[in-house]
Amino acid sequence: MDTLWNFVVTRRQQLLIDSYLHVSAVLQSLVVATLIAVLIGVLVYRSPLGSSAATAAASAILTVPSFALLGLLIPVLGLGVGPTVTALVVYALLPILRNTIIGLASVDPAVIDAARGVGMNRMRVLAAIELPLAWPSILTGMRVSTQMIMGILALAAYAKGPGLGNLIFSGLSRLGSPNAVPQALTGTVLIIVLALVLDGLFVLVGRLTTSRGMRD
Repeated sequence: MDTLWNFVVTRRQQLLIDSYLHVSAVLQSLVVATLIAVLIGVLVYRSPLGSSAATAAASAILTVPSFALLGLLIPVLGLGVGPTVTALVVYALLPILRNTIIGLASVDPAVIDAARGVGMNRMRVLAAIELPLAWPSILTGMRVSTQMIMGILALAAYAKGPGLGNLIFSGLSRLGSPNAVPQALTGTVLIIVLALVLDGLFVLVGRLTTSRGMRD
């Protein structure tokens, strides 16, 4: 424990930087994935065939191992942020897309009919009624995707991506040296802690952006 504590104290500046880069890459990828997934969900949720096809395509992507996907992206995008963010966006799509479709499809048709009855057009109904009602479901998908890509980003060290994965890989590659285990352990624990913190923040966002009636 003394060795671990000494490692954290002596490397605290670098640990803060790596933690910031890890969270930043996850949040940026999540924003892009959310925009893409919600757009696709809006386009297909009224079509059972379209919904099934979109969900199946996003599900198929998850069957590709992270290392394999990064290996395919590196020749095209090079090393670093490019392949890392692209892989994270692709892996984050499914939970958000599926929850968007479920959330939109579960909106009470009577509410939509009432909105149209007072003169609201299709786009206004979507923006003012359907998406707000589907928001809790979409947010749940975002939470799931966040937890998933927090771990996947650690593997992106293979592609020289940013974040705490570099700390873990460096430690594992130096097993036998005094700081190897503390280095890998610190990176792993920080990823877990940051994932829990982000999930807590999403819970808070959900409470602040969802009406009391919908929470109850």
